[in-house]
Amino acid sequence: MPLTIAPDTLATRVGAEILGLLLPHHRTSDRAAAPAPAEAFPHQLRRIAAFVRDGAPVVFALPGFPCKSPNPAKVLGHLPDQGERLSLTFLDTLCAEIERVYPPGARVIICSDGHVFADLIGVPDEHVDAYADDLRTQIRRLGLERLSVFDLRDALGDLPHDAKRAHVHERYAPAVDALRAEFRADDHALALYRGITRFLVEDTADWPGTRSALQRTCRQRAYGVIQRSRAWGAVIAAHHPRAVRLSIHPQPIGAPKFGIRLLDAPDIWTTPWHSTAVHRPDGTWTLLPHSEAARTGRLVRRNGRNSHFDQRGTA
Repeated sequence: MPLTIAPDTLATRVGAEILGLLLPHHRTSDRAAAPAPAEAFPHQLRRIAAFVRDGAPVVFALPGFPCKSPNPAKVLGHLPDQGERLSLTFLDTLCAEIERVYPPGARVIICSDGHVFADLIGVPDEHVDAYADDLRTQIRRLGLERLSVFDLRDALGDLPHDAKRAHVHERYAPAVDALRAEFRADDHALALYRGITRFLVEDTADWPGTRSALQRTCRQRAYGVIQRSRAWGAVIAAHHPRAVRLSIHPQPIGAPKFGIRLLDAPDIWTTPWHSTAVHRPDGTWTLLPHSEAARTGRLVRRNGRNSHFDQRGTA
């Protein structure tokens, strides 16, 4: 009599194999001696297995790709460049790898959150629109058929940007007092708050006051960014309730969100929209601040726009 495998067991086994393809790219601040096994991520394994049981493509939702940093010392401009192209290609390739072990494959919804934070990070809404529209253009141009973009315009239509932000905040954002209590009790949450505060300080150009005043202001704005981030997560959950949640922020092993590293960088917090892509002499890529990249490489332009820096042949 042939051996049969229970559907739930098979779905979990395939789900673990899919999760295993993500593990080498796990973005975490944990200092584990070795990569954790798939079973250490029960939230993700359960959701992936649900898609497998249905024979459906696995859907991942990744908040991020908001807009470029407003600080010209960090980025080349306000539109996507080589850093975004490499990151989008990586995500599409990851979906293709999943397709080889699970034929229905996978897709990633880029949940572009620039409008959610624009007023807090000092970026004009028209720059956010231009960035998200260009992401869609890059995805089409590169033939990345497993990717799509979802933003506040998809969620709330043509309302004014301030009205959309107010609606999301009022309906979904946690209270500041609740966040303060969480930061006191949770070291990972506190690390996120400090990381966002640091980004806000670094992204602020031409601050007229003292450094200490800037830090105080950014600490307060960081609460707003985290409130909106939680609210945006609730919007994503309402529109894509079954999706496996990815995060561009470091996440501990076993967390409900799976932190994913898009590109190599010296700092686990660095993203393509806070930095500039650099082509290293050995052919690999990394992310550096614009000011640092310009000292070590040659500026490369593509389609009439600044794209990245190339260190090859500059020694």
